[in-house]
Amino acid sequence: MPGFLTTHVLDTARGLPAQGMEIVLYRLDPQRVELARLRTNADGRTDRQILAADDFATGTYELEFHAGAWMDATGIAPESPRFLDVIPIRFGMSQDDHYHVPLLVSPFGYSTYRGS
Repeated sequence: MPGFLTTHVLDTARGLPAQGMEIVLYRLDPQRVELARLRTNADGRTDRQILAADDFATGTYELEFHAGAWMDATGIAPESPRFLDVIPIRFGMSQDDHYHVPLLVSPFGYSTYRGS
């Protein structure tokens, strides 16, 4: 099975999908190169795979979740400066497989894991 990459972002403070959050994917080896820029849909997912099977390669990657701008746009009370702004998740993909990197986010914390 060819590899690919997906995500799902949930707003744990409100118990809802994080609709409209910008996500940027970078490949880090040998240098940092932007590969994709997407926004989450009403379900907190992207409308297409972040990295499709045709473009998949093993290596080190980074997803940037633009949580601060998303919180501002959705009316979550801002702080100055925000505790969380851009959340970088750096990870490796070592085999042709489905990699799923979800993000659970609130104004004061986040967590992630390798999903399925």
